[in-house]
Amino acid sequence: MTVTIPENGFRARLACGTVAFAMALGIGVVASPVAQAAQKSDSEPPVLHVSAGSNGVLSPGLSTTASVTVQNDADTSLSSGRVTVSINRTPLAGAEAVGSWLDSGEVAGEFDVIAEDSTEPVDAGSSSTTSIGISQDLLATLTPGVYPVRAALSGTDGASGEDVSTTSVLVISADPHPPVTVFVPITATPADGAALLGSDELTELTAADGDLTAQLDGVSGTSAVLAIDPAIVAAIRVLGSAAPTTAVEWLTRLENLPNERFALQFGDADATTQAQADLPALLTPTTLGPFLDPANFASAPPASALPTPTGTPSPAATDGPMLPDDAALTTIEGAAEGILWPRADVTADDLAAFRTYLAGTATTILPSTALDGATTGHVLAGAEDVLVTDAAASDALSEAAGESDADARAQSLAAANAYLFLAGQTTSTPLAVGLDRDENRTSDALREVVTTTDSPGVDLTSLRSTPAAPASVDGEIDDDRGASLQLLLSEEQTLGQFSTILDDPQVLLSPERIRIMRTIAAGLSTTRFDEALGDHRQATRDTLASVDIPQSSTIQLLSANADLPFGVRNDLPWPVNVVLTVLPSDPRLEVESVTRATIPAGTTTRVKVPVSARVGSGELDLRLSLTSPTGVPLGQSQTVRVSVRAEWEGIGLAIFGSLIVILIVLGVVRTLRRRRKGEDAETADASSADAASVDAAAVRAPSTEVEPTAVDVPSDPTDPAEPSDPAKDPQ
Repeated sequence: MTVTIPENGFRARLACGTVAFAMALGIGVVASPVAQAAQKSDSEPPVLHVSAGSNGVLSPGLSTTASVTVQNDADTSLSSGRVTVSINRTPLAGAEAVGSWLDSGEVAGEFDVIAEDSTEPVDAGSSSTTSIGISQDLLATLTPGVYPVRAALSGTDGASGEDVSTTSVLVISADPHPPVTVFVPITATPADGAALLGSDELTELTAADGDLTAQLDGVSGTSAVLAIDPAIVAAIRVLGSAAPTTAVEWLTRLENLPNERFALQFGDADATTQAQADLPALLTPTTLGPFLDPANFASAPPASALPTPTGTPSPAATDGPMLPDDAALTTIEGAAEGILWPRADVTADDLAAFRTYLAGTATTILPSTALDGATTGHVLAGAEDVLVTDAAASDALSEAAGESDADARAQSLAAANAYLFLAGQTTSTPLAVGLDRDENRTSDALREVVTTTDSPGVDLTSLRSTPAAPASVDGEIDDDRGASLQLLLSEEQTLGQFSTILDDPQVLLSPERIRIMRTIAAGLSTTRFDEALGDHRQATRDTLASVDIPQSSTIQLLSANADLPFGVRNDLPWPVNVVLTVLPSDPRLEVESVTRATIPAGTTTRVKVPVSARVGSGELDLRLSLTSPTGVPLGQSQTVRVSVRAEWEGIGLAIFGSLIVILIVLGVVRTLRRRRKGEDAETADASSADAASVDAAAVRAPSTEVEPTAVDVPSDPTDPAEPSDPAKDPQ
């Protein structure tokens, strides 16, 4: 039967030719990228995924079905071809031989074809799966062991037109592998270098399709042992009533899971790096107080509302909220004590330091590659208690847990079963595997990995109670990481001095400590550690340069006494308290040398400094320096050129006075002219009125010439002439 399925594409490692195993009945086939990687070309040759059996395990003498998936990542279609599955009947001798075969594709002995069939054409960007039955006769001679398997595709046109092949393994086993404990780390890293996950991030991570939700979905109902970063629970609890509902529900669900658990260091900080930096104690956050908003926490009840036993004093009343302390914020309910899961390169001295860090009760989780003679899950390295994870199986399972594609995931599951089968040949005591720190697993992938591997009833407690076998530590000191941590802590001390400009230095120092702990996280590869180290050191330099005096141009001083403004820049998100010191290069300019100021957050503010010039003119320099209230230098000192032109003050006053006199004179003249114009206008109006009266009388007189008759004309009230005397009236 042939089924064609459109795909969304595979991860980069699959495009390079890794081959996966699907789950069926009987054969486990593990693909290697070697053959396909060698044939990689611009035309994108197809990628094979071969699977059969139940997670790569087949009981002797049974028949099964092989499933071959052809993935076509090319831009052109792929024609039908011929696929064959072959097996080498000589079993691989051990875990090292398995790894060599999968990596190199080379092994001694001949291969026999056990399955072959034609494949269907495959469209560009799609895949086609062919299922081929394998009779028990072809597998009857195989005794328990791990066998090399090869799959090949030939006779296709299109894409690269080349034959491709891939390597795998087949596990034949009559018995299950020994009991296995699976350690699953649950971590989450804030974006953009933040110290804690923010509300928006928590909302996304704890949503139904969020990464943190997927972690719980994947382990729910299994016996996996959870290793939890307390920074996750702290990020939820510091938000109080403002925490997203989904985040609160996620935390409740985590606390209610029956799985055994222990706490990683805050931010998953690496204990090995701290031991190799010769720290006397493990790092912890300085305080989580700056992340608390009192408005998000309930107020304390009044003293009268608090029950008190008879004869005991009542607690002090308070109006403030009841804020949780750091222990309440970071506690993981039900977590086992005294366990560390650091990086692998530990030494005997590091293990002894771990015991000191944890007050003499340290149990360290290490991969088998860090120890000599470790064949079980519990050993004593000298006097130190160690839980050992099978390194090869852990790597294969971590690969599977991070793979969202089922075909590709099957590859790693089969490889893990091969390694566990071989480990079971040397011991019947419980084993352990530990998944890598991976924050992007799908729930399906994680669940399949855990249920395929873990053994119900084999948990942390039972593993620790297993008799410990002797072993020795094989790690070497990583001087680079230890020295880097010492450098980070030295810069933290510098930031501590710098933080005296703040009302509460912990708003800066608390996130700084958490960022340091995240920078040395155990899950960081060498490349990622170098990047994190560089980013952190650059952030420290930016912080130290965030408060300073900007460069200024020459200042013109035109008065003997003035306040000179000098800018102070504050790029921090908090107000800062600074001391500005100004020293002149010439004693003829008196300056108030020390000025205290508070600069608002995210601003450049002018600080005014009183000066007094003893010279009429000249040029001199002012040296400006900025310090914290405790005298810690801030930024670089600046020199400002001042050009004194104090004589211009008298000249300016004289000119200004002259202008005032001129304006006054002009105003008086203008006023007099307006008044004179007003008087002339009144005289002209009176004359016009008299003339109008005479003309009116003349009009009323008869046209015949007669003797003039005297006419009594009433006096005009506005006429300045005296009124007529009645005694002199002609009548």
